[in-house]
Amino acid sequence: MSDGEPPAQAPAAGRHPVGGPLLSVALAAMIDGVHAHSGAVYLLSPDGQVLEMAVVAGLPRAFAAPWERVVLGAPVPVCDAVRGHRLIWVADEEEMARRYPRVSVVLPYPFALAALPVATGGTVYGAVFVTWPGTHAPQLSDREREQLTSACERLALRLERAARDGRPVLPEPDLLAAPLVGGLAGTAGAVEAARMVSRLPYGLCSLDLHGRVAFANPAAAELIGERVPRLVGHQLWATVPWLNDPVYEDRYRAALFSQRPTSFVALRPPGDRLSFRLYPSTTGLSVRITRAGPVAETSGAAPRSADRPSRLVTISQVLALAGALTEAVGVEDVVQLVADELAPAVGSRAVVVLGSRAGRLRVLGHRGYPDPRVVERFDGTPLGAATPGAHALTTGVPAFLASRAELERLYPARSASPDGFAAWAYLPLIASGRPVGTCVFAYGEPHPFSTDERAVLTSVAGLVALALERALLYDVKHQLAHGLQAALLPPSLPPLPGIDAAARYLPSTRGMDIGGDFYDAVPVPGGAAAVIGDVQGHNVTAAGLMGQIRTAVRAYTTVGQTPQEVMRSTNRLLIDLGVELFASCLYLRLEPADGRAVMARAGHPPPLLRRPDGRVRVLDLAGGPLLGIDASAGYPATGVDLAPGSVLVLYTDGLIESPGVDIEDALASLGHRLGEAGELPLDELADVLVGQGGSAEERADDVALLLLRARP
Repeated sequence: MSDGEPPAQAPAAGRHPVGGPLLSVALAAMIDGVHAHSGAVYLLSPDGQVLEMAVVAGLPRAFAAPWERVVLGAPVPVCDAVRGHRLIWVADEEEMARRYPRVSVVLPYPFALAALPVATGGTVYGAVFVTWPGTHAPQLSDREREQLTSACERLALRLERAARDGRPVLPEPDLLAAPLVGGLAGTAGAVEAARMVSRLPYGLCSLDLHGRVAFANPAAAELIGERVPRLVGHQLWATVPWLNDPVYEDRYRAALFSQRPTSFVALRPPGDRLSFRLYPSTTGLSVRITRAGPVAETSGAAPRSADRPSRLVTISQVLALAGALTEAVGVEDVVQLVADELAPAVGSRAVVVLGSRAGRLRVLGHRGYPDPRVVERFDGTPLGAATPGAHALTTGVPAFLASRAELERLYPARSASPDGFAAWAYLPLIASGRPVGTCVFAYGEPHPFSTDERAVLTSVAGLVALALERALLYDVKHQLAHGLQAALLPPSLPPLPGIDAAARYLPSTRGMDIGGDFYDAVPVPGGAAAVIGDVQGHNVTAAGLMGQIRTAVRAYTTVGQTPQEVMRSTNRLLIDLGVELFASCLYLRLEPADGRAVMARAGHPPPLLRRPDGRVRVLDLAGGPLLGIDASAGYPATGVDLAPGSVLVLYTDGLIESPGVDIEDALASLGHRLGEAGELPLDELADVLVGQGGSAEERADDVALLLLRARP
């Protein structure tokens, strides 16, 4: 969730590459300087919206696969560091679970993490994170903080210099310990060490940071049931069928992340139990294998093929996608998450999400197509048309098309609309027993889909389907809420004698995006009347009551009631309705010919007055309680001088209230902006005043603003 404008990014690089491995050297020095055990450098994409992992050190890149490319608004530490322009510190797994649950689901291990922006002034080049074992102190030391900050500043200066000189930063290899594949060095001491290890009665093997076997003694090979040459250079869980289980891989990941010994017991068919004890370091793991005793019964599961390929989508990626999809709100969120987190994992270059309405195909969203018209031409296609997208949606049967020739053979109509891709997977999205859409993955090269790959894609489509069903329902409610809100608020302000007016309304980003904030302006003989108010709540009841109050105020104004009478009458009406909701309100009569405004207030924030000389004053008016509390309450009126050129600012509390900000400071900030921009045309001034609240992606409350300027 971005705070305001996206950060400025470095200019596009030009001709000559940066000399030497800039990023990896900087990262290695940073990790060594604070005695961390892993880390990564991210670079900001040219559009300034995505952080892309450039170099990893100390851990396999696969561990961070869900976050190789992260949208700047994602709830992960490196994004928070960039958006907040500050160091983010996460002390342990409990704090990670509390602050970054999506990360914690994938990496539920004891480790500490620091994330920092790589930036100079207002230009952001990327971000860095480093991690320590869970034994790190609860706080960063001053030395560590200074080391990390200085290192990121130096890296930013080098990137700034490279961008200024037109020198691109080329891809660099990740920094991992080199595997010792092929055995030990041939020195006398090493040979004797190998002999000693070979005589031990229990199994010993060494794994590199990728989990590949670098060395195994004969006892380990005998216990596992594989020859040493077959083990060396391969991951245990990819070579040994009965170890091909995410639970065992998770223990390896836990040991590397926490840098603490871990263990597990595995069943070797038909009935042997083996104990694996993993001892990690920053260069790999040592594994001790012993017998744990027989078991009476064996698992009925058949061994999986030892030659099966590595998993298409890792368990960490599935967990990350599932966690992300639970946070998706609208259809666009679902499309973006599939494009960012799932498409790269399956090797797809483009994504389309299709739905249906009124018997026709609808393109709900797409990513990765250079020419959007290639996709959008299918919008409105009848569901009975002979296209793979319509067929998958109506039948619920997936289609895997390995080449263009196969597509054109099965669907001749598609031959007239090439999209530049060479293979496609059409996955029906089925939720609550019915198809809600189709997810299409497009590939740049011919792509034969294996049985495992088809099963994985079809299964993952189920997660996407549930998220899409929720998103479609949310979007319908969202449109309904905005339609109702638009119907209850005035479509435009009427011309007012001697007064210029402008208004803004911004809905809350929580709930149904509908609330009880309202405003209105009414011409009256000799001037105008204006009202602004806020009914408690963010729901249909609050919106309906807001409409009734606004109508009542108009009626009382039309019959000529004074400001204090309008407030008393509206208060009694609210109590008579018996809805048990309260409302704040500010009502005023404007008499521009006399240079005067008369106001009555019911628990509403005080208005601001900007005089023609630029001075701003908070009008702390006398008033009464909120409407709907006390039937006998009075609402005294206060007169205010309104010289030509003066501007009155009426607003609801959503404009000045936000978590962690003192209301007095927020009011002072609003007055400062009004003083500086008060000479602007009212529409421009309104945009300036709501600018901070308007750009915030998280608004806990509605915002209503009404500006009134006395004409000279």
